[in-house]
Amino acid sequence: MENMDTADDSKNHTRTKQMSIGRKKFNMDPKKGIEFLTEHGLLQATSEDVAGFLYKGEGLNKTAIGDYLGERSDFNEKVLKAFVDLHDFTDLILVQALRQFLWSFRLPGEAQKIDRMMECFAQRYCQLNPNIFTNTDTCYVLSFAIIMLNTSLHNPSVKEKPTVEQFISMNRGINNGGDLPRELLVSLYESIKTEPFKIPEDDG
Repeated sequence: MENMDTADDSKNHTRTKQMSIGRKKFNMDPKKGIEFLTEHGLLQATSEDVAGFLYKGEGLNKTAIGDYLGERSDFNEKVLKAFVDLHDFTDLILVQALRQFLWSFRLPGEAQKIDRMMECFAQRYCQLNPNIFTNTDTCYVLSFAIIMLNTSLHNPSVKEKPTVEQFISMNRGINNGGDLPRELLVSLYESIKTEPFKIPEDDG
């Protein structure tokens, strides 16, 4: 019995050590890290299992998570969808949902990667809150506009800060050809002006 316990302890120790190596590898090269973890049986090679690992984010670099989620491959796109589906945005106003989502990873710098992420986010948000926007495109365009607004208002290198009227004007016609309620856009603007998006610290 004692020998079995010792064997189990040794197995757990090896597993913990390999998990730690896998996380380090992920933080340096996300694809290689995931390959290492699946090869050693620490992760199943399914989009759901990988998404769960990234969502927990324990010891993972938030920039590396963002880069991996934004990669353009069939598998990565499935992981992105599964990752977004782990978020519950029910009854959250759009800006709250965005705050929650953008805290779970760091947005990559490439517009194409951000594009894919925001498309997935908009689909999930509208699925959970079906009566807010006429379609997912409206939610997607507005989410993008909020992220751009956050950068424009809080990036010191942007000298000309957009006014609330400019923000409203920028978003004319995005609701299936019509305008979104003025009070909605004003409240979104004020929320971002008062409290910028928090950028998550890197754990890894």
